[in-house]
Amino acid sequence: MADKTFLDWPFFEENHRALSAELEDWAATELSDIDHSDTDAACRDIVARLGDAGFLRHSAVEPGSSAPLDVRSLCLIRETLARHDGLSDFSFAMQGLGTGAISLFGTPDQQAEWLPLTRSGKAISAFALTEPQSGSDVANGTFTATRDGNDYVLNGDKTWISNGGIADVYTLFARTGEAPGARGLSAFIVPAGLPGFEVVERLETIAPHPLATLRFSDCRIPASALLGTPGGGFRIAMSVLDVFRSTVAAAALGFARRALDEALIRVTTRRVQGAPLSELQMVQGHIADMAVDVDASALLVYRAAWTKDSGAPRVTREAAMAKLFATDHAQDVIDKAVQLHGGDGVKSGEIVERLYREIRALRIYEGASDVQRVVIARQTLANLQGI
Repeated sequence: MADKTFLDWPFFEENHRALSAELEDWAATELSDIDHSDTDAACRDIVARLGDAGFLRHSAVEPGSSAPLDVRSLCLIRETLARHDGLSDFSFAMQGLGTGAISLFGTPDQQAEWLPLTRSGKAISAFALTEPQSGSDVANGTFTATRDGNDYVLNGDKTWISNGGIADVYTLFARTGEAPGARGLSAFIVPAGLPGFEVVERLETIAPHPLATLRFSDCRIPASALLGTPGGGFRIAMSVLDVFRSTVAAAALGFARRALDEALIRVTTRRVQGAPLSELQMVQGHIADMAVDVDASALLVYRAAWTKDSGAPRVTREAAMAKLFATDHAQDVIDKAVQLHGGDGVKSGEIVERLYREIRALRIYEGASDVQRVVIARQTLANLQGI
């Protein structure tokens, strides 16, 4: 059992502790028999299970409610799921990220159409932002949405789209041309299966997830599919990422906690020259470093989440710090766990081997580590100039 003493920190309320305990009990039984041999089928199964259990209600607002998303709940869920099963964390995360813009900016009709489906697990969502040529440079995307009467016509490619190919609905960002750069992007709700919309490539990665390149060729959507206002897409995308970036850090924290747990089991049960590995000072040094990294990550993650839940309009700096530190240091924790497992650490199918593959992508998606450093530096310098 992973350390739960952090739940006594003042960041949390009683409902968070109750949620953590409920999810822990559920995950211990429901996630023990997930068949990962077919990634698409596994994700559909996981989303259905999370929906039936009621946990997806935390991934999006209740239609018509003015209550904001509770970021501490999102982080606790992602941390717990990641510790049990990385694909389950991914499946939950995409339900939230994919509908985040609808939760934050959708009209009552848009929310009523899609959120009951995604919150119940009856529909799978996706977030289509990245393009082949622009990558992290979102403001310079070239995907277009051209107004034509009562429709918009979509043209271009999106790539590295999580849930691409299995999603029922995509939040998609396109250039509508109100102004150059960031001010010329808009956000849209795009159902799967429209004429002119095709999945042109499924992307395989070291930790299997449903990922795809999408192509839109004169694909028509009604003007009512617009989220927010024309030209407001960049602000919408950044607002969504501002909420969910902390949850990426929480997933990394879950991976790191599991790696530390596995390392502790290894060093206390494996014997070298008649004594447990844990009696070696070098091993103790590794364990100490891992424990510090886990607790420091948790402090940054739940500071960012608490700050957002306390009413801060933006937590760009706090979320960037949490994601940078937690993902980079989870990589270090997991690497140490692999080392402490010796040859077993790189054996296919071992828990720490799986964690080693799963952690790497978190240092790239939703803003790579170097991008987070730029964000943190700019925010810090801006704060200095304001003093």
